[in-house]
Amino acid sequence: MPVPADPTVLHPMPEQPRVVLLKPLVKSPLIEVGEYSYYDDPDDPTAFETRNVLYHYGPEKLIIGKFCALGTGVRFIMNGANHRMDGPSTFPFPTMGGSWAGHFDLLTGLPNRGDTVVGNDVWFGHGTTVMPGVRIGHGAIIGSGAVVTADVPDYGIVGGNPARLIRTRYSDEEIARLLAVAWWDWPAEHITEHVRTIMSGTISDLEAAAPAGGQA
Repeated sequence: MPVPADPTVLHPMPEQPRVVLLKPLVKSPLIEVGEYSYYDDPDDPTAFETRNVLYHYGPEKLIIGKFCALGTGVRFIMNGANHRMDGPSTFPFPTMGGSWAGHFDLLTGLPNRGDTVVGNDVWFGHGTTVMPGVRIGHGAIIGSGAVVTADVPDYGIVGGNPARLIRTRYSDEEIARLLAVAWWDWPAEHITEHVRTIMSGTISDLEAAAPAGGQA
């Protein structure tokens, strides 16, 4: 019987230490990552939590689905990056210490867009940036260098700064069928048997390959 890839191995490609699976890597309770999602970086991919998830002082979460591909330099800007914009200066004086620390109340109630949520099977190109509270749909593609400031629909392709929708990969009816089949929730053994269909088959092929009785 075909054997699925191991989702608990940090380096799924031993000859390529630049690639890490994120689920076995992350330790922060504020970051959730699904199985098989990976990050690629020739410098230090294991520093993802500190180098690629920035200003994450909580309590909002970064949630990344299964089977996502993150190119080098993908960064998630979290809500801790926000500054006041309703006065003459945006500088965060209280964080610098001294007697300025007595004005920390000026930093409460800053805009907070909540959790940043990435669906399943999302491909991030090199050097993309995702702003706080953005929601990215299943099957989306984020072009290299894009700055994602707004939600991305399921199977949407976006690019630019700020990122704009270039097109969707499928029609609305086809997207509904893909979301219904939700191949990423199939048992790993079933996915293993149908890798070729998942990668290169038609939607009808995918529907025909779905496990009996629905998803796991």
